[in-house]
Amino acid sequence: MVRMGPDVPLLNEYKQEFFWKRFPQTVLGGPHFKLGYCAPPYVYVNQAVLFLTPWLLGGIGTLLCQLQLLEELHAAVLSGMLMLGAAVGVQALALYAARRNGTVERLGVPNILANEEEVEFTHCVGPETVRFIAPGKRFGLNVVLHTMLAGALCGLGTWYVLLGRLTALYGSVGVALVVFVLSWVTLCTAEYSLIVNTATETATFQAQDTYEITPLMRPLYILTFIAVDLADRFTDPVPELQLTSQVLHVVFLVLPLLWALGMLSPLDALLLWGMEQALVFGLGGSPMSSNLRLLGMFAMSVCVTVCTFFIPSTLGVVFFSMAMGFLLSLDLSQFGAHCRGGSRGAHGDSGWRRGTSPAPPRWFGWQLGCREMLLYLGLLLGAMAEAGLLHHFLSPSQPQNLARGPQAAVSYLLLILFIICWALGEIQGAYVFGGVFLNPLYPRGMANVRVFKQRGRGLHVAGAIRRVLLNLVSPFAMIAFLTLDGSVQQLHTASLSVGFTRAFRVVWQSSEEALFQMVVVVSVRLAAGDTRLPGWDSLGIGVQLLLVGLLSDRLLQFLSKLKFALAVLVTSWTEKKQRRQSAGTLLALNASLCPLLLSVVFLSAMLSAPLLPLFTLPIFLVGFPRPQRSWPGPVGTACPCPDSIYYQQMSGSLACALRSAFARGSLGSLAPGSHFLGRFQDRMVWIMILERGYGYCTVNIKGLELQETSCHTVEARRVDEVFEGAFERPEWLGLNQGLNLHWGNALTPCAALPVRVYSDARNVLSGIIDSHDNLRKLQADFLKALVWLLLRNCVQRHKTFTWGTEEGTGGKGRKSQSSHFGQSTVTQPAEAVMVESVSSLKFRRDSSSLTSFGVWSDEDDLFGPQPARRTVVLVSTEAQLGQTVLHTGPSLPGSVEMDSLFENMALSSLQPLGLGLGLPAVDKGRNPEVPPTESSGTLAHANFSCPHTELFSLPPGWRTAPLLPSRLQQLKPLFPEEWFRFTLGQLALSIQDEASEDVTRALKEDGGLKDLHAQVALSCLISLGAESAFTSPSYVYRVYCGDMPWTEGLEWLSENKELYQLALKAFRYSFKLLFDQASLGPMESLEELFSTLEEYERDWYIGLVAERGWQDSVLQEKPFLFSLGHDLTMGTYTGRVLSLQEQLVQVGRLNGEGVRGQWANLSWELLYATNDDEERYSIQAHPIMLRNLTVQAADPPLGYPIYSSVPLHLPCF
Repeated sequence: MVRMGPDVPLLNEYKQEFFWKRFPQTVLGGPHFKLGYCAPPYVYVNQAVLFLTPWLLGGIGTLLCQLQLLEELHAAVLSGMLMLGAAVGVQALALYAARRNGTVERLGVPNILANEEEVEFTHCVGPETVRFIAPGKRFGLNVVLHTMLAGALCGLGTWYVLLGRLTALYGSVGVALVVFVLSWVTLCTAEYSLIVNTATETATFQAQDTYEITPLMRPLYILTFIAVDLADRFTDPVPELQLTSQVLHVVFLVLPLLWALGMLSPLDALLLWGMEQALVFGLGGSPMSSNLRLLGMFAMSVCVTVCTFFIPSTLGVVFFSMAMGFLLSLDLSQFGAHCRGGSRGAHGDSGWRRGTSPAPPRWFGWQLGCREMLLYLGLLLGAMAEAGLLHHFLSPSQPQNLARGPQAAVSYLLLILFIICWALGEIQGAYVFGGVFLNPLYPRGMANVRVFKQRGRGLHVAGAIRRVLLNLVSPFAMIAFLTLDGSVQQLHTASLSVGFTRAFRVVWQSSEEALFQMVVVVSVRLAAGDTRLPGWDSLGIGVQLLLVGLLSDRLLQFLSKLKFALAVLVTSWTEKKQRRQSAGTLLALNASLCPLLLSVVFLSAMLSAPLLPLFTLPIFLVGFPRPQRSWPGPVGTACPCPDSIYYQQMSGSLACALRSAFARGSLGSLAPGSHFLGRFQDRMVWIMILERGYGYCTVNIKGLELQETSCHTVEARRVDEVFEGAFERPEWLGLNQGLNLHWGNALTPCAALPVRVYSDARNVLSGIIDSHDNLRKLQADFLKALVWLLLRNCVQRHKTFTWGTEEGTGGKGRKSQSSHFGQSTVTQPAEAVMVESVSSLKFRRDSSSLTSFGVWSDEDDLFGPQPARRTVVLVSTEAQLGQTVLHTGPSLPGSVEMDSLFENMALSSLQPLGLGLGLPAVDKGRNPEVPPTESSGTLAHANFSCPHTELFSLPPGWRTAPLLPSRLQQLKPLFPEEWFRFTLGQLALSIQDEASEDVTRALKEDGGLKDLHAQVALSCLISLGAESAFTSPSYVYRVYCGDMPWTEGLEWLSENKELYQLALKAFRYSFKLLFDQASLGPMESLEELFSTLEEYERDWYIGLVAERGWQDSVLQEKPFLFSLGHDLTMGTYTGRVLSLQEQLVQVGRLNGEGVRGQWANLSWELLYATNDDEERYSIQAHPIMLRNLTVQAADPPLGYPIYSSVPLHLPCF
């Protein structure tokens, strides 16, 4: 994202031409009357004839009916049969052209210079012409179905727009003629889209129409209009129905305009939206986290409502409605998983066990167990007992005044509960009164989590009280209010059955909203006093609550959409980078057409449809109604990258923190469809509420990209400012300073949540890695670390052998201490210690990744630092991971290296694959400089003086380095004998439980053991090319990355995979020692060095960011991680340290309607206008609307979050 500002085009020139070719097709239903090239006239004539064919065939029936030669029904049947024959002819031509065209395509030679859409026409009915005009159907079933539907649509449409019918409706022949002509335009667009060529609809929900559902969209809308007219024809005269028919005939004329504007939903979105609205407002349920769950819950809820209608006893209705409402409001996925696999799999559908998040905690509510079952059973039995007793002893037979009777006391109790719960919930967040004023009780200005928790204990107590009142007290009070209402005795009507079923369900499904709705009903009754409200009172308490819930939801939507519209309007002028040349004109138009703007906002709120700002400009349209999730695909799709693991790691801890915040009310109302944004360092977390029930809430957690693009940085900076204004102000503020200065922003801060997350610190190593003193110490530290790892490897190998023997003999054995010895032996995956696998190389993006340039030169930094390259050692290592043994070949000075199919492998490294390419042969069993008798012999066989020494012996293959003994003898003074004896004494105690001081002393005095370890350690030192000293930072970096230049012993070292891993780990440990000593001071004793190395092994992962082991360590929550990187642009070396600790993640609520509106525009732009330009105006940074972040958070393929969890079910008790 480079270009920013108002001069960014809405559509580039190519897309503008494409759009103006596609839009007329959408308006007319599919004809290609605007092409980008010259076409013969018969192409346009053929399309015009096909477009007008339904009108001509329908006109025949209409004419015969007007001449009274046929009855209305017979005229409609005749038109339908004629259209059926025409549709069969079109489909037969399309099938014939498809077969002929397939033959031509196989024999012809494609013109690679021709435009992709250009067609070479040869004849008016040639195969290419027919194929262009009528492409045909992909499925045979659709051929039959669409053909039959085309005939039925023409026949019924003829009946619908007969002149006699229209004249009877409007009483005027002139009006009837106008309606007749325009109505046939609507019918022709639908017929053409159905049978000839389907138009690309503006209202697109699915990215691909796999099953050809789009052609059915327009016909089914028309059939809905016809159904209302038929009901008016064949029923007794009903004024309301006749008025509806008149209005729909007028709306019928503008259907092509509504389709072109994208206001009418596609069939799949319409079905899901209809079920969701009916489930929430008619049946008392909640939007669901998946389409399958929505379908299942809708079916069960409808069955419960139908059963309620047929239960004869009012007491039975109360019991059944309340019990089923309670059960359906629970997290049914827990019960399903519990039945399938027991309590261990209680969250099998929630994503905790799918590898995308850590395992759920074992606290109350996370998994379905005995405690949860007892609580649910106790609540259900208690509620049923309360309802039964109240209904039997206190329920009135007739409706009575609220001021008298037992229901009055319950009404006042509901008022008190609502006020207390609202007050306790309001003080939980950073702002009060709709985000206008700062909350003086909320702790601020504290970065320390422990202090923050201490200062917030009072709010936690208040939250606990609110939780008890809302989850335990309020449901029983509301059940008492419903049971004592007189309308319970009149349940045997459809409206009252639906109302009471919904009321008893919503008490549990959403206790907070149900309490508010009952308080509104109580307030209306109290305000009316003794005055009867006939229209209101006759509805019954259930229908009253239904209407209050529907109206309150639409009112909140209207206010949110109005705030979003005002933000778009105002910022289009006040934000200089958003001010386009047309900004003044658009503002003037919106001001002059203010009633129209309010009507658009009102209509979108009534339909629960998104308010679509075209190109995010102040040009507002009503988007088509769609489910709250906004996207058709399953929740959890993302565009993963290496940074995804950081979000995956924190998602589990964040879910626990969200659970506490939801229970306390810190984040406000938890209506499904709510969006929250979390911020910590460079991480952005997008949280969406998918589903809400009694005691649980389903969320989706998304992680946004960590790349600091210009647009991302601008909006992230504003997010930081908004959070700083809420959480980092002084404790006591004056009234003028207690206001929310960012109230107009789409983000309203709510709370700071303590989350276990990795804190990322990066340091420039200038003065450390380039210090000659430090480099001289690196050699000694390397030998000490390698000696420690060799001895520790012996200990681990002995313990593994001992435990394996015990298990083999039938004993229980001991659990492996992976936390202490998990990374030092061959049992650990090689990629966790050494170098990354081939598949991980493509994810290298940051400065610490390896770059394959493969340059042979001395390490003198004459031309600057050299990037690490992919060497033969890496190839052989990856071969080991792939279960293929590869041997190494030398990389010769002056050899030509080039990129290849093996991803940056040098040609010299292809020798192990059988591709010698002229390289010199290598005798692997002989070193030309070392005679056979001198390279083996005493070095291969060690003589030990202590019988316990065999425990610390090394494998024979590690003793046969092809090096001159004189060369090893020359370097023997470098071996740290004192450190060897100290480490040997410390580790001997861990494997010899009965070890005495004599045994330990004998081990230390065994010269053969010391010589063996000295030989292996010094051989590794020579093989790494560090027998003199580490000479330059670039050399250190290359060895750290596992990219060693060719040395005399490198082949031997790489063949011993386990030893190579230990040597590489020892070098990385030694560099970490260098880093720590340069920062904190030198080690003062051997004990301190020993404990430091133990800490590295236990609590640290020291490697590269691109390695698989790094990712595994993050997911396993290693306390610390360290990586060495190289910034090629700055020419500096960097150290990166990740430390796992509890930090405060700041969370704020986003304007949900603003998010839905921007996502609706994104869907329109990418799926219809195909405006995928990465620098388009609608994706540019907007610090008020957070436009760039909102686009990122959309589901793929339109958005690009790098992490998205599956639906996570959080307990909210």
